[in-house]
Amino acid sequence: MLRKFYKMHGIGNDYIYFDCMSEPLENVEELAVRLSDRHFSIGGDGVILLCPSTVADCRMRMFNADGSEGKMCGNGIRCVGKLAHDLGYVKGNICSIETLSGIKKLAFTLDWQGRVTSAKVDMGAPVLDGEKIPSAIMGERVVNHPVEIGGREYFVTLVSMGNPHCVVFSDPDKIDIENTGKLFEFSPLFPERVNTEFVQVVARNELKMRVWERGSGETLACGTGACAVTVAAVLNGYADKDVPVRVHLKGGDLIVTYTDGAVFMEGGAELAFTGEVEI
Repeated sequence: MLRKFYKMHGIGNDYIYFDCMSEPLENVEELAVRLSDRHFSIGGDGVILLCPSTVADCRMRMFNADGSEGKMCGNGIRCVGKLAHDLGYVKGNICSIETLSGIKKLAFTLDWQGRVTSAKVDMGAPVLDGEKIPSAIMGERVVNHPVEIGGREYFVTLVSMGNPHCVVFSDPDKIDIENTGKLFEFSPLFPERVNTEFVQVVARNELKMRVWERGSGETLACGTGACAVTVAAVLNGYADKDVPVRVHLKGGDLIVTYTDGAVFMEGGAELAFTGEVEI
């Protein structure tokens, strides 16, 4: 059976999207592994489904390239909002999307034709408690905490934005991210694995990062990761609360603001192409 797909990306963080508002997909875990292959299939960081919801305008399900289901995807949710709007499921410039980490609210920027070009997402409040990340490191806040990974000492700050993140302030261009990222991802310190960001402070309220995502490896961008590094930068004294922070990722920039009540992330959402694939 042929099924239409939408290849979309948020600053290079690309996923394969399916409209499941009226027709569900089965065995998405296996499908994500097969379709994410960049040499023998469509290629992407995973598969994301646009699904109906009883509590929001729509629901997002996100699957990594290894088939594991993620609770949240910051770049993905902007594209889900764009897809729902462009297909007519959502009207106007405001949208609510149900995820495994709660309901997220989006505000769209529209072009002259009424199409979504970018979105600002209320990502909710960060989780800082070490046990709730989850991690084996206890404490209400784990900030600049020494750990040993692969026989080397790192100072880490832990933040959950629906997904667990481990932030390391270290020059990202000098990191062997594939080997180091795997060591963090599968460290016994993180029972559900972890996304790891290596961050350089460019200036106050300006950061540069690379990210190793659990289940996908290094990606060009990570929305929840950009939120996590912004929170970590505030906690470590490198950035200010209530001030927009520019986060440079390999695929482009995101603007993140950490307030007392929530973290707000703003960035683009683009449709690359559409097609049909045998399911």
